[in-house]
Parts: sequence; structure tokens; C-alpha cells
Amino acid sequence: MNAPSKPGSKADRDALRQDMTAAGCTLADIAIELRSRFRMRPREAWRHAHGWTLQETADRITQASTSRPGESVAADASLVGKWEKWPGPSSRRPSLPVLSAMAEAFACGVEDLLDLDDRRALPKSDLRLLINRPPTAGPSSPPTSLVAPQEPTGTDLVRLAADESATWAQWAEASNVGDIALEQLMAETRSLASDYLTSDPVPLFVRTRALRDRVFALLEGHQYPRQSADLYAAAGYLCGLLAWMSSDLGQLRNADTQGRTAWLCAELAGHNELRAWVLSTRSKVAFWDGRHREAINFARHGATYSTTGTVAVLLACQEADAWSELGAQDEALTALAHAQDARAEMTGEDEIGGIFACLPARQENYAAAVQLRVGRPADALRSADNALRLLAVQPVRAYGTEAQIHISQAAAHLAQGEAEGALESLAPVLALPPDHRLEPVTRRLSELCASVGRPYASGTASVGLRQAVEEFCVDSAPRHLALSPGEGSP
Repeated sequence: MNAPSKPGSKADRDALRQDMTAAGCTLADIAIELRSRFRMRPREAWRHAHGWTLQETADRITQASTSRPGESVAADASLVGKWEKWPGPSSRRPSLPVLSAMAEAFACGVEDLLDLDDRRALPKSDLRLLINRPPTAGPSSPPTSLVAPQEPTGTDLVRLAADESATWAQWAEASNVGDIALEQLMAETRSLASDYLTSDPVPLFVRTRALRDRVFALLEGHQYPRQSADLYAAAGYLCGLLAWMSSDLGQLRNADTQGRTAWLCAELAGHNELRAWVLSTRSKVAFWDGRHREAINFARHGATYSTTGTVAVLLACQEADAWSELGAQDEALTALAHAQDARAEMTGEDEIGGIFACLPARQENYAAAVQLRVGRPADALRSADNALRLLAVQPVRAYGTEAQIHISQAAAHLAQGEAEGALESLAPVLALPPDHRLEPVTRRLSELCASVGRPYASGTASVGLRQAVEEFCVDSAPRHLALSPGEGSP
């Protein structure tokens, strides 16, 4: 037996429309009944009175607007849905040209599409024009396009043109965000990028997502072009941060999606520094996804932009990292040299900092990992020791970077047949709380664990090392996330 349909379901709406049409009710009567019975907004009620889908409505609105010179509307299903919900959450205010095209499509008056909440939320300039305009044609009147409007003449024409320009100027001058608010958004973005170096990733992911949503909501409003560019830059950095976090939590597909959105924001902002950081983030995601050639291409593309901070250093390090995974020793070492050159050529500070910065300890961490892969364990050990010294004098010690440095140090000891030294180097890593055991750390530990079975890494210390690493990886942040309720991704 089928479950009863919910009130307001398509079956309920269709039945009501058919019954009222058979009883001789007008479209206006049906729309009013839909609003009353199913608590619909006026514009949604008129759509369902006609029995149209969102896309059918969008097509009719677009077509209706073509008869109004200078007021063409490019509607789609998503926009119609947002216009219907306004002034509620996740909505968009329909402009007067949109309302006029919608009224013509529905064969009703503009006033029929607005209730008290709508009128209260309308800008005063729009409300004035709405009050002063003649009533629009109802369903029993001839279509508006067939009624020749009476054009103003003389001084009335000049005054009307001036009023129209003044109304437009009021709209153009208005902004939903000020310079102080933009400064605060960037300050909060910097704080999140810095906090990520030392905080638990999942709670910080929630905070970053909330700030991104605030920026997205502001972008749906109206502001000066330079303010829009600043908002797109903030959105790009926040999506980039979400991409980095998603990758560290083992969610590479979701990280890729965030990276693509971050790139769109960077393009819309026309922001070279952000472009380079987004490409660095995408290189990182591609690297951990095993797409090493793609990681190299992203890093090289990022290096083509003129930047002032440390992003060029990180891009060169990432290129070296990917080359070393491919076994290309000469290319990897050349890229490491480019990283040194990029640091020497820096002309300014990083705009955001935190995870979007490559301090010397981070650079040495990359160098150690690359040197290990190209068969230079002694050089790797020196780089790892140097990285730890540099990290000790940094104002913020990033636990993820520090853990990877210790792993490189342990791998270098292991490559030289010093299993006990490796276990000692890993002690700080194995002591990390589970929420700090990110995907790059567990992956590198797993790689280290695989090398424990080699001939030079045998004995009691090696067995203890393998067991400790296996227990560490089981109790990690990515694993907790995968086992948490829901869809398995934040």
C-alpha cells in the first residue's frame, strides 16, 4: 500500500488545480488557494497554478522579456527558484524587469506576485516605482504588449528621464559590504590559515566553511566592482583552504572540487598571488592522488605568475617532490635549486600566511623528502636536522610539517641501517593525538613501514617500528572521518 502523499506534493497540487479548473475558477483563484492551503510564496503559487516546472517558467520569463526593450532577462531554473523564495534564506530579489516579465508570462499583474513581506523587503526606489506605475494587465485584459503605452512628452519626458537616472544611481551607489567588513573578512581568513597549522582540522573546517558561506552570500548581493574583486579573492583563499583541509583528511575528490572553485574565484578576482596559491593547492592534491605529471604541470603553471611572497618557493618544492616520485633525479634536484633561487628573489610578504606560506623549515622538509627518494639519505638527514632547527625558532610550529620532518629523519636513519635511530626520531610523531594524524603523515609513515622489511632494516627495533606505525595509522583523522555518520566527507 502506498504511503499518503505529503500536503503540497505534486499530486495534491495537480488534483487541486484540476478540481478548481473544472469548477470554473480562474488562475488567480487557483494561485490564492495554493498560497492559503500550502503556504506558498506568491510567485511559486502562480507557477503551480499554471502547472509549470521551474525550467518551463524560466523559458517563458525569458521569452516574455524580449518584448521589453532594454529589460531582457536571462532566466534559468535555479534563478526562478531563488526568486520564488525571496525574501527568505538562499534567495535572490527579483528586479522590476524580472517581475514585469514574470507577470507577463503568468498573465497576471506585478502586484499579484508580491505580498506584504515582499513589499517590506523591496528597496524604497523600487517600491516607489511600483506604487506610481499604472496597474498591469490581469488575466482578463489584453496582453500588455498589445496596448500602446502613452509616452510622456515635453517637460514630463525630461523629468521622467531624470527620475530614471536617479533611481539607477541609487542602486549603483548602494553596496552590501563596506571596506571595514572586507578588511575583517580577510583578517578572519588569515586567522584560519594560521590556526590550521596548530589546530584540529575538522572543527577548523567547520569554521572555514561558515566564513566561505558568508562571503558567497555577500557576492550574491550588490557592491562596487573593486569590492566584488576583494570578495572573490577572499572566497578563493577560503576554497583553497578547504581544498587543502579536504586533502589532508583523505578526501581527494572533494579537494579537487574545492580547488576548481578556488581557481574560478581567482580568475574572477584577477588576482595573480591567489592564482599561484590555488595552483599550489591543486598541485598538492594531484600529488597525493598519484597524478604526478599533473602535479608538475600545476606547479609550473603557478610559477608563471608574478608574485611577491613565498608561493614561488613552494611551487618549486612541489615540482621537485613530484619529479622525485617519478624517479627523475636531475629534474628533482634542479627544481630544488629553483626553490633556493625563488627565495632569494622574493620581493614582499605573503598576503595570507599560515598554510599559505613556505617558511624555510617547510622548504627544508621538502628537500629532505626529495633527497630520500633520489637516493641521498645523508643529504636528507642534514636537511631534516636543519628543518627542525629552523622550526624551533618559528613563531608557529606546524605539527604536520614537524611530523613529516621527523619521518624524513627516521627514513634517513633507516636507509643507513639505523633502525633504533629511526624509532627514536619517530617518537614525537607517534605521540601525536589522533585528530592531528593527517593523510600526508599516515601515508608517509606507511611508506616508511613498507621499507622496514628490507634487508638493512631487520631486528627487534624494526619489528617494534612496524607495529607502532600500523597502530598509529589505524587511529587517524582520515579514518575517523571515514567512519563518522553521514556521507563520510565534511
